[in-house]
Amino acid sequence: MRRRPASLVARSAAQGGAADWFLLGMVAAVVLASFAPQWGRSEGPLHMGTVTDVGVFLLFFLHGMGLSTDSLKAGASRWKLHLLVQACTYVLFPLWWALGAVTLGPWISRDLLMGFFYLAVLPSTVSSSVAMTALARGHVAAAVLNATLSTLLGVFLTPLLVSLVMGHDGGGMDVGATMLKVAQMLLLPFVVGHLLRPWLAKWFARIKPVTNVFDKGVIVLLVWSAFSDSVADGLWTRHGPLLLAEAVLGAALFLFPMLWFTRRAARALGFSVEDEIVAVFCGSKKTLASGMPMAKLLFGGSAAMGVLVLPIMLYHQLQLFVCAVMARRYAAREGAAQPQRLV
Repeated sequence: MRRRPASLVARSAAQGGAADWFLLGMVAAVVLASFAPQWGRSEGPLHMGTVTDVGVFLLFFLHGMGLSTDSLKAGASRWKLHLLVQACTYVLFPLWWALGAVTLGPWISRDLLMGFFYLAVLPSTVSSSVAMTALARGHVAAAVLNATLSTLLGVFLTPLLVSLVMGHDGGGMDVGATMLKVAQMLLLPFVVGHLLRPWLAKWFARIKPVTNVFDKGVIVLLVWSAFSDSVADGLWTRHGPLLLAEAVLGAALFLFPMLWFTRRAARALGFSVEDEIVAVFCGSKKTLASGMPMAKLLFGGSAAMGVLVLPIMLYHQLQLFVCAVMARRYAAREGAAQPQRLV
């Protein structure tokens, strides 16, 4: 049996520890918001609305600075793979939601149903998709390109799709203004950070462990603020424990069929195992790192904010656990190349 390199084992253990405190942090944020919502409200005594705005700007600035242009070039030639991943992210997921809405919609609360729609139109993840691809010994450069492309497309496609559905429901969301707001808060700092990379790359490499903690810390603050606003507006008085059970079941009904489909589609298209890994991990994932900041911009004034983000919170944890198991199985295959460096 082939031994895994010590560096990979150490990185895997570190990621596992980070995932543990991150999960505990999100649970603590929900509990604190449930019992003392006044402290975390956007306009509360801690001014969490302003704090999270600054945190989101810095988060995407650091994401842009961490993006390697060379890695994007290295993965650019696999157009069939990129087309499959983006089609899964922005076409298959919404169609799967539409099928679920028709068949199960009458028995699910409207707010939760819209939360699953929001999950369906979110971009793929960046960091965890690349990390899982590297752990599984897949094509890391292609994963970087797909995850980054998905994030950039999501700045425009996610608000567009959300606004179309909200408009149909009478929400009256201004598509152009919403896209501009998302671009200013997410795309602008991302681009600025990437443009400054040639001068700040060495400094960024030194602070990388701190940026990982900062990334997750901002998300925990966003969860706290979102649930504080919703609890103060009657979240738990309108919904009982059944809401959580429905959200968990719904997350599973999204993840497992998508994992099955991306794997079958990759094999039907004749992809190598390395490219199949990219299709599975990038095509089935949805981002919490972009999803929470974008939800604040799209739904920040809604009393249902806590319910709307509940599906992506649960889906994120489920996808990390399941994909970690799958990545280790891929890595144990015969003839697998040595793990590639994360870029």
